Amino acid sequence: MKIISAAELAEAAPYRDIVEALRQGFREDITTPVRHQHQTSDVAILLLMPAWSKDFTGLKTVVFKSDNAALGLPTITASYLLIDNRTGAPVAMMDGTELTRRRTAAASALAADYLARKDATRMLMVGTGALGAHFVRAHASLRPIREVHLYNRTPDKAKGLATELAKEGYEVSVVYDLEKAMGEADIISCATTSTTPILRGAWLRPGTHVDLAGAFKPGMRETDGDVIAKARVYVDTREGAEAEAGDLIQAEKEGKFRMEDIAGDLSGLCRGKTGGRRNSEEITLFKSCGTAIEDLAAATLVYSRS
Repeated sequence: MKIISAAELAEAAPYRDIVEALRQGFREDITTPVRHQHQTSDVAILLLMPAWSKDFTGLKTVVFKSDNAALGLPTITASYLLIDNRTGAPVAMMDGTELTRRRTAAASALAADYLARKDATRMLMVGTGALGAHFVRAHASLRPIREVHLYNRTPDKAKGLATELAKEGYEVSVVYDLEKAMGEADIISCATTSTTPILRGAWLRPGTHVDLAGAFKPGMRETDGDVIAKARVYVDTREGAEAEAGDLIQAEKEGKFRMEDIAGDLSGLCRGKTGGRRNSEEITLFKSCGTAIEDLAAATLVYSRS
């Protein structure tokens, strides 16, 4: 059995390649039960995410520890087991944290390929934790991101990421006025663990694409209901969104959205069964909760190159 480290995984799977692996994965028949989620303590959540295709079965275990941030440690730790269906034997164990970060960012870039304006070049990244750099790199793998603005409630964290991205050649700056930054962005990516709205619908301009990746429990949210009400909403999977997408669930409770108003999911977009952006003025929104389709597609790619 191969043991694949985070560094080996990153080398084997550039962002653009993961995006294309996900695009193909959403076109194929991959079985993915709704993930198991267990609150193991006041500050810990255990996620179990199985999936299987014709050739492989995969299982990811994820532990989310909300108090790790105060300790300077990652809030998410994960591992991924890949099994060969021909024999039932495990063939690889890989770093699930790096896999999760890369496939999460790649899924957002994939959605933006269908939903963002083709001339979108200005990106606002809200939340500059472990996922922030991955989101910028993933979006930049598909389109020329000419300006990157970073916003974080703790500005020093945003400054650290700005320094990192500047070394990679990005035109990047830290912003402090979120309302102004939202009004200038073409793509807004948000990856936080917030339970109160950060993005406001009143601050959105026509033509913006909003990408929500952080809130994965009904009690979490990154937007107010007006953001959801203004946008044409897409999700990674309908089942996951209805069960876990706090932004949508809470907007529905406020009477500003209905789950039946979801315009499509990644499978429909990738298979050409669902249309994407309709015009340059439309506000589009992609809400991801994460799906094991993404894990299996990305892990299979990594295994094939390791």
